[in-house]
Amino acid sequence: MADIVKTIKEELTLEKVLLTAIKTPGVKIRRSVFLRKELLKYCPEETINRAIQTNPAQAGISKDIINKVSKKVIDYETTKVTALSVAASLPSAGVAAVGAAAADITSYFVFILRTVQELAYLYGFEQFDFSDETVDSETMQFVLLFLGVMFGVRGAAAALQKLAAKIAEKVAKDLARKALMKGAIYPIIKRIATQVGIRMTKQVFADVVASAVPVAGSVVSGGLTFAMFRPCCMKLRRNLMSFNLCDPEYYKAISAESINEGTIQDQHDTPEE
Repeated sequence: MADIVKTIKEELTLEKVLLTAIKTPGVKIRRSVFLRKELLKYCPEETINRAIQTNPAQAGISKDIINKVSKKVIDYETTKVTALSVAASLPSAGVAAVGAAAADITSYFVFILRTVQELAYLYGFEQFDFSDETVDSETMQFVLLFLGVMFGVRGAAAALQKLAAKIAEKVAKDLARKALMKGAIYPIIKRIATQVGIRMTKQVFADVVASAVPVAGSVVSGGLTFAMFRPCCMKLRRNLMSFNLCDPEYYKAISAESINEGTIQDQHDTPEE
């Protein structure tokens, strides 16, 4: 058992698992396709097109609709990842058990990343920069920030809220991200990587133990996956729901303010007779 624990710690680091998950077919969600598919039932084509060009809140789509869709997305992804976890946890031992658990945890993070993207797009964020070949450090830090919120890492929610506020204020995405990833944010990113990595290692170990139990092992593994996955996703959802980035009233206020400023400016510019 000591050898198995050592193998888990050395071979299954969070960075390796995330890189593998990101490169897995089906993990990347195309924002435009996803929003069109999920909003078609609730919104006219013109509104959907505007949501894709800007974001759902700016297009005037209510929070109630977005919250309804986001819950449906979480339920769907939870069902899929749990079913796969049950199917993948066949009885095995030793290195084979580690291999099975590694596949299970990678699959888990594939669905975590899918759900992160889907929730992010519904609540106002832009397309994630997932390349087919590699992922730059900045994108990885961005991903870790979302994971930190999901896993309840201290400071992650506040950092993500600041990033969302900058994007809502129409600060260029790259500039907003770079500004937040410097200074005080970097220690939070390191803390997220450490704490999520520890939780991941515990999950892998639990899967290894569960897979050694005939028949019941698959049920235990699936139960562990379900118990971890949905609460994490719902925690991220609750945080995203509170941001200006997903609030249509925020954009209405901004628009009204711009109109008022324009009217005042026009009055100042009107020449006296």
